[in-house]
This record gives sequence, structure tokens and C-alpha cells, in this order.
Amino acid sequence: MKRTAFFVSDGTGITAETIGHSLLSQFGSIEFDQVTIPYVQSDALAHEAVNRINRAAEDDGAKPVVFSTLVDGPQRQILHTCNGKVLDLFTAFQKPLEDELGVSANHKIGQTHAIRDQQAYRIRINAVHFALDNDDGARTRAYDQADLILVGVSRSGKTPTCLYLALQFGLFTANYPLTEDDFDDLRLPDALAPHRHKLFGLTINADRLSAIRSERKAGSRYASPRQCDMEVRALQALYNKFNIPHLDATELSIEEISTRILAMTGLQRRLQ
Repeated sequence: MKRTAFFVSDGTGITAETIGHSLLSQFGSIEFDQVTIPYVQSDALAHEAVNRINRAAEDDGAKPVVFSTLVDGPQRQILHTCNGKVLDLFTAFQKPLEDELGVSANHKIGQTHAIRDQQAYRIRINAVHFALDNDDGARTRAYDQADLILVGVSRSGKTPTCLYLALQFGLFTANYPLTEDDFDDLRLPDALAPHRHKLFGLTINADRLSAIRSERKAGSRYASPRQCDMEVRALQALYNKFNIPHLDATELSIEEISTRILAMTGLQRRLQ
């Protein structure tokens, strides 16, 4: 079964996509063609969006699902003329908030992702730069500035997790790959030993690790099931020896890994 889902916004569409994806994920039996229509900031563009939605309805033989974060009243009204099921994500919550707070929303376009707090924006950018500069153990001299140092075997999800923690929470994160040399005598690398209190480990199912590595280096020893199994077992022993908190990331998204790390470590996000 196939349906089309539209994410319509007067801005980037990120908010509509985020909420829409979360809701659609609950309907796994349906295949959705997902279309984002951003920057709908005029009546003409709203009519164009309606035309696209109506064409999809005709092609599919079923109403598209439309997630909208349009703020402008006339453009919202135009969108509601489409032959789709429109879920108006802002108006569903704005009226109850207006009633509770006793003030009206300003209905300004593009406020969700606007740079309103310059300090928070600088923190986010600096955190991302830190994550990139301290990726994969390339540099270790700045570890005293890190909020967190992720460790794990190669291709276990350290880099994307660090970048997400930086971008979403403003945390200064570094990551360091543990290798066979570290496993031989179950020791912490010299660069990590002074920062044991900042370490957090990721682990992963050996079969999954082999599949991921095979996409990069198929048929290599690096990607072999035997090598991956050895590394994962040794990694767990290292975590146990040094009492490093850790998380099995095999079935988790980057978002889930990141929020669980915050919950397990007690780290406070720099961005609210």
C-alpha cells in the first residue's frame, strides 16, 4: 500500500518533517512517498503546493497526508482547499497556548529556526568545529576541553553521534577508535588515561559491524565476521576492566544514542 506524504512549510520544513516522520513511523505497513515543500511564503506558492498535492491524489487514487507548519492565515486557508488530509501542526497547539498564556501568537514566518540567541548559535558552531577537529583520534591535545570522549571500534557510530551531540546540544565531544593494539594487553591508550572520567563507550553487534565494514572494504580482514567478533569481545572486556559506561548502539538511531548518553552520564546540554 502506497500513499504520498507532504511536508509543507513557510520555512525549511524541518519541523514538519520531524513531527511528520515520527507520526508516520507508527504505520509501518504503509509505504509513503515523502515530499517536502519549503518556503511557501506567498499565496501563489500555496496554490502551487495545492496543485502538487492534487496531482499526487489523482496519481495515487488516495488522499495524500499533508503536514503543515504554515503560519500565515490566508496561505493556510489555501492549503486546506487541497484534496489531501491536512494536519495543521501549529494551529493544533497555538490556540490552547494563547488561551493559557493570555497573549496572542505573533504569527511571524520563519521563527522556528531563526537565529534569535547569538550566544547559543556560537556555542553550536564551536561545538561542531570541536567535534570535527577531534574526530577519530586525529588530535588529542584538546581533550581537557571535551565534555565527552566517545570510544569504540571503527565504524561503531562514534563520529555521527559526536556531531549530533554538538549540533543539537552544544556539547564538546571527541571520539577515539580502539584498535587491536589496545586490546592485546587490555590497556587504555595514553591519550585517554588522564580523561577516564569523560569516557563513554559504544558497542555493536559483531554481525552488524561486519555488514557495515563490508560496505567500505568488502572481503577484507577488517570486515570479516571473525575479526569483528574478536574486536567486539575485546572491547567489552576493556569496558569492564576500566568500568567505562557504555551502550549497545546496534538497533539505535543516532538520536536515541545521543539522548541515552545524556541520561546515563548526567551531562547537561548547553543549548536549551
